[in-house]
Amino acid sequence: MHGHTPRTPEVERTRRWFMNRALLLGGAAAVAAMTGCSSGSSTSSSPTAAPSGRPSGPPGGMGPGASEVTYADFVGVTTDGKIVEDLYAVHSTGVSTAAVVKAAQALLAGLSAQQRQDTVFDVRDDEWLAWSNVDGYDRKGVRMGDLTTGQRELGHTLLGAALSAEGLTQTRNIMKLNAFLGDYSGGGRETLTEGHYFFTVMGTPSATKPWGFQYEGHHVAINYFVLGDQVVMTPTFMGSEPTSATYRGEQITTFAKETQAGLALLRALTDAQRAKVISTTEKKSGVNMKAGAGADNLKLPYQGLPGSELTAGQRQKLLDLVRVYVGHLAAGHAEVKMKEVERHLDETRFFWLGESADDSAFYYRVHSPVLLIEYDAQSPLAYGTKSGGMGGPGGEPTQQHIHTIVRTPNGNDYGVDLLKLHLDNDH
Repeated sequence: MHGHTPRTPEVERTRRWFMNRALLLGGAAAVAAMTGCSSGSSTSSSPTAAPSGRPSGPPGGMGPGASEVTYADFVGVTTDGKIVEDLYAVHSTGVSTAAVVKAAQALLAGLSAQQRQDTVFDVRDDEWLAWSNVDGYDRKGVRMGDLTTGQRELGHTLLGAALSAEGLTQTRNIMKLNAFLGDYSGGGRETLTEGHYFFTVMGTPSATKPWGFQYEGHHVAINYFVLGDQVVMTPTFMGSEPTSATYRGEQITTFAKETQAGLALLRALTDAQRAKVISTTEKKSGVNMKAGAGADNLKLPYQGLPGSELTAGQRQKLLDLVRVYVGHLAAGHAEVKMKEVERHLDETRFFWLGESADDSAFYYRVHSPVLLIEYDAQSPLAYGTKSGGMGGPGGEPTQQHIHTIVRTPNGNDYGVDLLKLHLDNDH
C-alpha cells in the first residue's frame, strides 16, 4: 500500500512550489537564500575555487512551480497544444522487465516501514511531475545518502537493471561531478554530494500492473514507467557542471558522445541543408533549453531540417545521434524505442543554434512525434566563472556546463498515454 495519495489543488502550493516560484521570479539569489546558501559561506581551500553556495541551475523553468501542471492536467509536449493520436499502443515487446521488477521489489523490501511510506506513491500521483534538476530543490522519497550501505546497493542494482552500462556510468559520473562541484565551490555540503539523490516508487512493482520509479537530484532526473514488458524512460534529464574534472583521483568526462554525435550530423550536411538547420533568427545564449523541468505541457513547433530531406548516410548519422540518448536505456528496451523512432524518421527535425567548432558552446534539438532531444551548452553558474559573478542566461556558454533532456511527445512522458489506454481497455 502506498503511503501517499494524489495532491489536490488546495495542498499543491508546498515549500517546493514556493521555492521554484522564487527561482522563476527572483532568480538564483532567491533560491540561495531559501536553501541556506549565501556568498558568506565557507569556501574551499583551493585558490581557484568559485564563491561558495551558488545554486547549480539557471533561473527560470527549473521545476513544477514554473507551470503548476498536475497529473490530471498533463498533456505532454506538442507542437500546437493538440496531441497527435494513435502514436502509442499497449502491446507486448518481447523484452523482459523481470530484472527491474525484482530489483524494485528488493529495494522496497530493504527499506524500513517509514522509509517505504515516504517512498511509495500512487501510480497517477502528481509526484511524477514534481522533479527538478536544481541541487537545493525540496524532494520527496528516500535519499541515497541517508541509506545504509546495503540499501544503497539495492538502489544501485535497480538503476543497473533499468539502465544500460553506459547509462549507469553516465548517471554515476554525474553524481561524482556533483560532489566535485561541492568541494570546488565550498558550498552545498548536503546537496552537492554523491548522496543527495532520491528514489520514489509509483504504484507497486509488478510484472503485469502499471508502476514506475523516479530517481532524481542535481543534474539527474530519470522517470521510468513500466507496463508489462513495455518501458517509457522519459522525461530523462542529464547534465553536469563541470563536464570534465578529476574527482578522488578519477578523471571523469561526460557528454563527449552527445557533443561529438551532434557535430558529426551537422558536418555531414550540405551548405544548403545547414542553412535550414542553423537558425538565423535565434541566437545561442546562456540558456536555450525549452523542455526542462516544469515544461510538461510545452508547445514547441517543429524547426529545422526533416529526415525526409536527408540522404541514407545522413539518416544513419541522425539515428546514431538518437542512439546516444536512447542507449541509456537497457539494451532490449532501447531497441524497441529505436524502432519507434525509425518509423517517424521522415518527420524528425534537426535544429541547431550557435557555432560548430569542436569546442563551441552550441544547442541542438531532435524533434519528432515520438521523441524530443535537447542538448544545451550553458553558461557557468559555479565552475570556472572568471569574474566571480554568476553566469546564468546572460553569461557566456561553455561546454563545461551541459544540460540534456529526452522526452516522449504527444502525451506519453511518464507513460501517461499507455496508462490511460491500459485503464480504458483492461479495467
